[in-house]
Amino acid sequence: MLLAQRPPHKHLGGKWEFPGGKVENDELPSAAIVREIREELGCEFLPRSELPRRVHHYETLTIEMIPFVGCIAESSADPLCHEHEEIVWARPEELWNYDLAPADYPVLEDYLQHFHPHA
Repeated sequence: MLLAQRPPHKHLGGKWEFPGGKVENDELPSAAIVREIREELGCEFLPRSELPRRVHHYETLTIEMIPFVGCIAESSADPLCHEHEEIVWARPEELWNYDLAPADYPVLEDYLQHFHPHA
């Protein structure tokens, strides 16, 4: 699974997250994740399945997470850090070792429950 580290000058700087971003007006969530991964990582993401949606309340904002599981297209360039400090590929059993943004923990639990129940 690909994780990205937030830049130190942004909200939750230094925390790890699952890459993605905002869904624009009149945009499907599956199209938004493809666009966001292209913008943030310069690669082509192929969404395969959607995990349960989650709402997370931070002190100053509320976000809805619409997570997708997928893969990088075979013909795509490798992911690069365009907006993050660092990116890393982690095995399912390693994911708990990263200091994730709080909104990402429920997504991690859903991912592991659905795809790696013994991790």
